[in-house]
Amino acid sequence: MQPSARTRLFGESVIREMTRHAYEYGAINLSQGYPDFDPPQTIIDAAIAAIRGGENQYTVTWGYPPLRTKLAELYSPRLDRPLNPDLHVTVTCGVTEGIVAAMQAVANPGDEVLVLEPAHENFRPAAIMAGATAVPVPLTAPDYRLEHDLMASRITPRTKAFLINTPHNPTGRVFDDEEIAALIDVVTSHDLVLITDEIYEHIVYDGRVHVSPARHPQLKDRTIVVGGMSKTFAITGWRLGFVFAPDELAVGVRKVHDYMTICAPTPLQAAAVAALDLPESYYTEMTQAYHQRRDTLMDYLAEVGFQALMPQGAYYTIADYRGLAVPQAKMDNTDFAMWMTRDVGVAVVPMSSFYSDPTLGEGSVRFAFPKKLETLRTAGERLLAIRS
Repeated sequence: MQPSARTRLFGESVIREMTRHAYEYGAINLSQGYPDFDPPQTIIDAAIAAIRGGENQYTVTWGYPPLRTKLAELYSPRLDRPLNPDLHVTVTCGVTEGIVAAMQAVANPGDEVLVLEPAHENFRPAAIMAGATAVPVPLTAPDYRLEHDLMASRITPRTKAFLINTPHNPTGRVFDDEEIAALIDVVTSHDLVLITDEIYEHIVYDGRVHVSPARHPQLKDRTIVVGGMSKTFAITGWRLGFVFAPDELAVGVRKVHDYMTICAPTPLQAAAVAALDLPESYYTEMTQAYHQRRDTLMDYLAEVGFQALMPQGAYYTIADYRGLAVPQAKMDNTDFAMWMTRDVGVAVVPMSSFYSDPTLGEGSVRFAFPKKLETLRTAGERLLAIRS
C-alpha cells in the first residue's frame, strides 16, 4: 500500500519538527512562530462568553455573520474596494487553509504557480495539492528584493498565478513602492492571479505602514488576499484566517472551504469580533512591544557573532552563522539547527526548509521572536555561551 504520488512530492513541516525537538531537549522554542504570552483578556472573555452563550454549533459555512460584516467594514477602505460580506469574505481555519483554498480555486492540473522564495513551507505543497507546479522566484541575499526581470523570467505559457507573502516571512522584508510596481507589471502583463499572504500586516517596524498590493487599481480584480487573526492577537491556536476575493474567485474559494473544513470554530469566530473592536491603542502598544523584542534578539545575535538581517516587518530574522568562532560554524544548516536545539538550548529552523533548492539556505537559520522579553533574554544568555 502506497500513499498518493502527490504526497511523495513534499515532506512534513521542518518548522513543526523543530518544535518537537525543542520539547524533546527542553530548548527555548525560537523556531515556530507563536507567542508564549496570552492574548488580551477581552478576547479570552469573549470566547468564554460565546461558549457559555450557546455559540457551539456550526455557523454559516463561509463565516460567522457578524465577523464577516466586521471584516468587510474594516477592510473595504484598506483595500479601497467595497467588500460584500455575503460574497467576498470567507473565514477559514487559519491562513494555511486560506492559501490551500485559494490555490484550489485558481489552479488547474498542469498550471504553474510562481512562489516567492524563501517561502513558508505550506506554499509549495498547496500548489502540488492543486495539481500545479510551484515555480520558485528566489529573493537574493543580502537585500532580498523583488526584481522585475527575475520575476518575468519565470513566466511560461502555463503560468496561472503568483503567490507572495508580505510583510515577508522569513526575511522580514516590507516591499517598497518600486518593488510593488514591478510586481504589478509582471502580474498584469501576463494576466496572472495574485495570491497574497498578509498575516503580518500589523507587525511592521520603524514607522513603516503595510499597504496591501490588492489596493492598487490594476490588481483589485485579480488578487486574492489571505489574512488572519493569529499573529495580530496572539491566538495562533484558534486557527482563524480570512480570504477576500473577487466575485468568481470568491465562489471557488468558498466551495473548497465548505468541503475542506465546513467552518472555523464558531465561538472563536464570535470572539474575533471583539478582537477587531479593540482600540487603536492596542496596535500601537503591540508594535512598541515587538520593536523591543526585535531589538533585544538582534543585540544578542550581534554580540554572539551572527550576521542577522534587520526585520522591517513580521517577527523573524535570518541569521548567518558561518562567522561564529566555533567548530559548529562549518556544519550544514540542518545539523547546525539541531546542535543549537540540543546543545545550546535554543531551537531554530534551518533556512534550507524555505527553498525548493535547499542549497540556497545553507549557512543560515531562522529565529522567531514573538516571545516575552524574559524568554528572549534567557535565550540570549544561552546564545552567549556559544562564545566560551
